[in-house]
Amino acid sequence: MKRDKIIYPAPLERGDKIAIVSPATKVKGEYVDGAAVFFERHGFHPVVMPGAKGPADGSFASSLSQRRDDILAALSDPDVKCIFCARGGYGCIHLLPELPEETIRRNPKWLVGFSDISALHALWHTAGVASLHAPMAKHLTLEGDYDPCTRALLDVMTGDPAMHYAFPGDALNREGVARGELRGGNLAVLNGLAQTPWDMLNVGDDEDVILFVEDISEAVYAVERMLTRLILSGNLGRVKGVIVGQFTEYGPDLNHEDMEEMVSRLLSRHGLNGIPVAYRFPVGHVVGNYPMIEGAQVELRVGKDMVELHTIEY
Repeated sequence: MKRDKIIYPAPLERGDKIAIVSPATKVKGEYVDGAAVFFERHGFHPVVMPGAKGPADGSFASSLSQRRDDILAALSDPDVKCIFCARGGYGCIHLLPELPEETIRRNPKWLVGFSDISALHALWHTAGVASLHAPMAKHLTLEGDYDPCTRALLDVMTGDPAMHYAFPGDALNREGVARGELRGGNLAVLNGLAQTPWDMLNVGDDEDVILFVEDISEAVYAVERMLTRLILSGNLGRVKGVIVGQFTEYGPDLNHEDMEEMVSRLLSRHGLNGIPVAYRFPVGHVVGNYPMIEGAQVELRVGKDMVELHTIEY
């Protein structure tokens, strides 16, 4: 999607409503309450939507209709400026055909979350609205006000939507500089949307894209299979730069000692050596999960000693 089609939601101000929703797996009530207390402490008016704390529907936070209605109600309320997802898990994919893209575009609000929320980020992206791949309720409840990822989230939500990150490099990094639209999230979720109307990994020949990916509890071979599909489709060969985030809760296999080594060998085997690649970037299912603005125009600078990512226009 071209940059001139991306709408940035308005910055939040004191007193603005933040709708807390649970669009996927059920979540502990104390985390929902903790997020509400956090936002209230920072001058906002949190609204815990009716299905955020149940009643659960199997593994889901509430019924499909309740989860849908919570998001539609938040979109239609002009005083709600942000839709904050309490947890990922599984279930967002059910909502994609239930939420009209035109409604999202007419009512642009920050969508915040990660993991399974990547499906909703894909929906927001298709609608042409920027969103925030960022920490959720558990993080806000447990990590406190001075956590750097929390502070970065508040900065983006309340000020100019800008990112200015500089992190230590990695021995596997492939050096270089690239510019493009930032897209990505949970690899398994986005891979599952391939060839659907919400395929955010479908990169056109005339698009400049910086891709970031992360995942949890996926075997090395499974990630290799997903990335190979992306390579064979031609989409990975069209991106201008890759950010390999945190891959957690997996074990080595007979072919690869770790996930990053597998990715590096895979890219080399397919001749993708001419683009910058940053490894072990702090985004994913870890405490160090920095906000990423989906749809932002960014510059990625990758060195062996330092990686920098910053917005170049908004």
